[in-house]
Amino acid sequence: MRNILVTGSNGFLGKNLIEGLRQLPHVNILMCSRSTSSEELEQQLSKADFIYHLAGINRPERTEDYDGNVELMKQMVDGLKRMNNRPSIVFASTIHAASDNPYGRSKKEAEDLLIRYAEETTAPIFIFRLPNLFGKWCKPAYNSVVATFCHHVSRDMDISISNPDQQIELAYIDHVIKRFIALLEKSESTENVYFTITPTFSVTLQALADQIYAFRAIRKNSILPDLSDPFTRFLYSTYLSYLDRQDFAYPLQTFHDHRGSLFETVKSPYAGQLFVSTTVKGVERGHHYHNTKVEKFCVIKGKAIVKFRNIFEEESFSYTLSDEAIAILDIPPGYTHAIQNISDGDLIVLFWANEIFDANHPDTYPSKV
Repeated sequence: MRNILVTGSNGFLGKNLIEGLRQLPHVNILMCSRSTSSEELEQQLSKADFIYHLAGINRPERTEDYDGNVELMKQMVDGLKRMNNRPSIVFASTIHAASDNPYGRSKKEAEDLLIRYAEETTAPIFIFRLPNLFGKWCKPAYNSVVATFCHHVSRDMDISISNPDQQIELAYIDHVIKRFIALLEKSESTENVYFTITPTFSVTLQALADQIYAFRAIRKNSILPDLSDPFTRFLYSTYLSYLDRQDFAYPLQTFHDHRGSLFETVKSPYAGQLFVSTTVKGVERGHHYHNTKVEKFCVIKGKAIVKFRNIFEEESFSYTLSDEAIAILDIPPGYTHAIQNISDGDLIVLFWANEIFDANHPDTYPSKV
């Protein structure tokens, strides 16, 4: 059993790291937060086989806050030296350690204390000068513009951008956690005590805000962003984590007529759209074909016959779909087709089309099967 000490365990980085560590076997997590006393910290240091030092004061403005970053590191390394304990130490520093401001200077001084400790004891250390981080569980209106934007936009609150063209570098929290945990499982040369996180993403504040506003608009237009782009995918997951817990669900417009109902679920300029229909007993829908558009049918409740005919041929053929044997049926272009409910109750069908429906150019032509 390895004893892993995590300082700053209640913070954004700490919570995500602890969640990752809990997935590992034979790990005992020692958690240190602001409520941990000096005596408790001493006991934890004496047991620790590996330390993630994530605690610190963000954006210190007062002298005591500045000292807090430095003194916590000093207390930790002095305690380890006194106990003759030499665990590996990962220190979450910041790219601002190179800046001449209170926050940067406090982090740089903490780095220097840790480097001197490693030189004196040969203990392995890993200093990460982290860029701005984003992901779930970060506190809005504190030290993360992504958290603030996601929180405010998801609640229809105003956001303020003083410099829209300002470029920021971001790293996704899951990449940080994966990198940190990898150090537990594999030794790494410590000749260079500074390490980096990859990948990182560069974006302007305005572009960041525009993407987050587009996420909010999904609830009205159902159009998903390009999730093949990694940054967009990670940012969208982050955005959803900031929804108010009373606001997870949202309504969809449903169209009704004598045949049944239909509603669209999600759409994508890159992947088409999904929609669902219900059809009453005995009703037949369709009798049309497409030139370029293709579809997939999946019966999820009931039983249906889907009829086909090549538009230049007279012979027709059919497939039977049922919820008793879930299958996907491809609808190629150039085949007129129709679907009939042959079950005793309503038929429910999930459809996918490779393009978003455009009423001005529907690519749908009537033709009796």
